[in-house]
Amino acid sequence: MSLFHHLVSRFLSLWLLIFLVFLVLSLGKSQKEALQVKVGIVLGSNVTLADLSLRAINMSLSEFYNTHNGFKTRIVLNVRDSKQTVVGAAASALYLIKKREVVAIIGPGTSMQAPFLINLGNQSKVPIISFSATSPLLDSLRSPYFIRATHDDSSQVQAISAIIESFRWREVVPIYVDNEFGEGILPNLVDAFQEINVRIRYRSAISLHYSDDQIKKELYKLMTMPTRVFIVHMLPDLGSRLFSIAKEIDMLSKGYVWIVTNGIADLMSIMGESSLVNMHGVLGVKTYFAKSKELLHLEARWQKRFGGEELNNFACWAYDAATALAMSVEEIRHVNMSFNTTKEDTSRDDIGTDLDELGVALSGPKLLDALSTVSFKGVAGRFQLKNGKLEATTFKIINIEESGERTVGFWKSKVGLVKSLRVDKVSHSSRRLRPIIWPGDTIFVPKGWEFPTNAKKLRIAVPKKDGFNNFVEVTKDENTNVPTVTGFCIDVFNTVMSQMPYAVSYEYIPFDTPDGKPRGSYDEMVYNVFLGEFDGAVGDTTILANRSHYVDFALPYSETGIVFLVPVKDGKEKGEWVFLKPLTKELWLVTAASFLYIGIMVWIFEYQADEEFREQMIIDKISSVFYFSFSTLFFAHRRPSESFFTRVLVVVWCFVLLILTQSYTATLTSMLTVQELRPTVRHMDDLRKSGVNIGYQTGSFTFERLKQMRFDESRLKTYNSPEEMRELFLHKSSNGGIDAAFDEVAYIKLFMAKYCSEYSIIEPTFKADGFGFVSGADCFLFRLLMVAAEERYTACSQNHF
Repeated sequence: MSLFHHLVSRFLSLWLLIFLVFLVLSLGKSQKEALQVKVGIVLGSNVTLADLSLRAINMSLSEFYNTHNGFKTRIVLNVRDSKQTVVGAAASALYLIKKREVVAIIGPGTSMQAPFLINLGNQSKVPIISFSATSPLLDSLRSPYFIRATHDDSSQVQAISAIIESFRWREVVPIYVDNEFGEGILPNLVDAFQEINVRIRYRSAISLHYSDDQIKKELYKLMTMPTRVFIVHMLPDLGSRLFSIAKEIDMLSKGYVWIVTNGIADLMSIMGESSLVNMHGVLGVKTYFAKSKELLHLEARWQKRFGGEELNNFACWAYDAATALAMSVEEIRHVNMSFNTTKEDTSRDDIGTDLDELGVALSGPKLLDALSTVSFKGVAGRFQLKNGKLEATTFKIINIEESGERTVGFWKSKVGLVKSLRVDKVSHSSRRLRPIIWPGDTIFVPKGWEFPTNAKKLRIAVPKKDGFNNFVEVTKDENTNVPTVTGFCIDVFNTVMSQMPYAVSYEYIPFDTPDGKPRGSYDEMVYNVFLGEFDGAVGDTTILANRSHYVDFALPYSETGIVFLVPVKDGKEKGEWVFLKPLTKELWLVTAASFLYIGIMVWIFEYQADEEFREQMIIDKISSVFYFSFSTLFFAHRRPSESFFTRVLVVVWCFVLLILTQSYTATLTSMLTVQELRPTVRHMDDLRKSGVNIGYQTGSFTFERLKQMRFDESRLKTYNSPEEMRELFLHKSSNGGIDAAFDEVAYIKLFMAKYCSEYSIIEPTFKADGFGFVSGADCFLFRLLMVAAEERYTACSQNHF
């Protein structure tokens, strides 16, 4: 019995093995016998969106044929790089049609590259299937061979319009990229807003080639307009730059509304964290895909295969487009897939081009019909073309935060805005959306407009001063009483305002009393800016911490710091022995040794050659030698030298003496004529210990600084002008004057320009932030000067100091 079971088991195992071998051979044969259908792909390389889409296409075909083993056709992909240019895409498509004879092309990646490919496909009857060319302008080409396996941008216009209507904003400004993609949505926006009586005040077109400064200039222009609702239609690369600059110039603050189309919202996954930070508070209209089991399974397989890279909407459309093409190709498997190539007419005189020899795909009409009728449940929803494109019925409204996006509602066709897809009833209240965090991190709905800055004449306060008028001076016409304001600070402000990218109207208002006297201190003037009496203040107003609590300051446009100024005295002592000081002790010793050395050498040389010299007494010889070497300083000897070596030595010695005497004379002259000026006091501590009087400018904050440094208040004297400061210095402390002044560097340098040889700055230098333009907290336009004031400082300072 066991033997029988053993034989039966062996027999069944053998038959199972034969069956498996036969099955594998059959599958291999069917795969080998499947019709290879060439399909082209035109996408840019090294582009995140294109790379993800190409992965999705390959994944789609692989999974499709794994589940449809019996299909008699297999798509073979021919991928060409568009190099992200219109010409590159055209060349790639031409190559695929003419050289590879593809029956269809998936691509191109952008709306700008599509027009030529559409015309090319129409001429050669090769369907052009794009999952990312979304511009509505492409419909105007009226080509049946253009298949849009995605929604066009006009489908989201009603969702944008519903948001605008929901919050009752009356004016908007579209900001779009200056190309076919950006311009395509405008006609639809205009029509939609006209239906709800919303005005498009201005259209802001930003080129891809704009520099950051050009984008900033355009945004500055928008700031001068009352409209605060902006609709941004561009791709993430340019969008990231736009929002970075907008945040830099404070256009993502309270009161602004930014709405991005799905050109950015659908691609949030490929944008960096810094871009999300810059877009905090922005609303977005994003294509919504229902979480079907097909989509969930694909996301799981995608994560398993590609890791952390998120599956975006365009990759889903690419996946479905490849599936639709594979199904359509299988449906026309019996159709001739070859090309009918037009032969070149050699009788023509003109030179032919590749377009002259472009063939026609025999399968084109049938493949187009199959694509137009194919229908299936894809990962992006129901794939069914209507008028050559997919239709969108639902959009998700997102609120962008630093950590990502948050869903605040949906827009459904024939329903409108709803908080949840389970709600079908339309409400005309803004409460139909969940709470939104707006720019400026506020939950209060912006009103959508501000008083136009270019229509407001800014009131600029100017201090009335009795001295230091180089910085700011106010004079009034005796007849008209009209003030005239001049000075360094005024020139800097006027220069900066002239460089603004738009016209700003402003007027100077002196901070004085009716009789022309100063109305108060600088702190009082700054406080009146805070109270709203003035929009800002211009003058030698120092940036201080206590003032910054209630007003804004531009960047400092003057040198910073506070210093002590003291008189100087001549530090050189001129006595009866001053003639010895030009040479050091060592140099004097070397000179004396040189005299001795020269005398000895002359003695040696002359002793051998001069008989008369040899007959002299020893004392006469010594005196003659030293007299000779020393007297050479003053005159030439009449008595000739007998030795040749003596004459050579004398020439060298005379040259050395010439250099020595000239250097000595110059040094001594300098010591007797030039003063060595030294400060009377070297440090602040010496001032405090000596108890001398210290001067400070009337109304200046330096008075409080001196008290903080424990200077005796009774020893502090005020001055209003450089002339008064000079007069106090001349009287000195003993006569009611001062022996030091404590003031900002800008004032001290103005004083030193007149009396630089009599005074000196001593240590230490105390920290101060310099002069800055004052701006009220609500005068955002005036704060634009912060980025430009420093650049104009140098040119203006040369005209005044």
